[in-house]
Amino acid sequence: MEHIGFYSGSFDPVTNGHMDIIARAAKLVDRLIIGIGVHHGKTPLFTEAERVAMLEQEIAALPDLGDVQIAVSTFDNLTVDAARAAGATVIVRGLRDSKDFDYEMQMSGMNGAMAPDLETVFLAASPEVRHIAGVFVRQIAAMGGDVTSFVPAAVAARLSEKLRA
Repeated sequence: MEHIGFYSGSFDPVTNGHMDIIARAAKLVDRLIIGIGVHHGKTPLFTEAERVAMLEQEIAALPDLGDVQIAVSTFDNLTVDAARAAGATVIVRGLRDSKDFDYEMQMSGMNGAMAPDLETVFLAASPEVRHIAGVFVRQIAAMGGDVTSFVPAAVAARLSEKLRA
């Protein structure tokens, strides 16, 4: 049986924390789908296409992926529905701290009630990226701060370009 994982988020922008979870989740499954949630009520900094392009570029640069296949897609429905459509049996969630844990446990319970066939797997963020949050990255970048230690170099360049426009 092929093990397919589904890791969702807004990825606005993709951070070093996201890449940490992607690299580690890729070691646990045969195929990993990165689902970019598109919420019509929210206005992201980056377009869907830009977020897909950033993720694909950064995934291509990951070392030692072995035989795992990683794909990026967008979705605008429930995560459990998008995961099922992707053929996933596992939803991957990253945890930075106890606040994330409390939220993700509730979400896991709700997802489990809607989709008992999907298992949620929590991965604790590595210590060196545990403090990174996309909302803070956007705020720092918008105020002209240096975000190069929080996001991949190409993403930092895109942030700078986007905020200058």
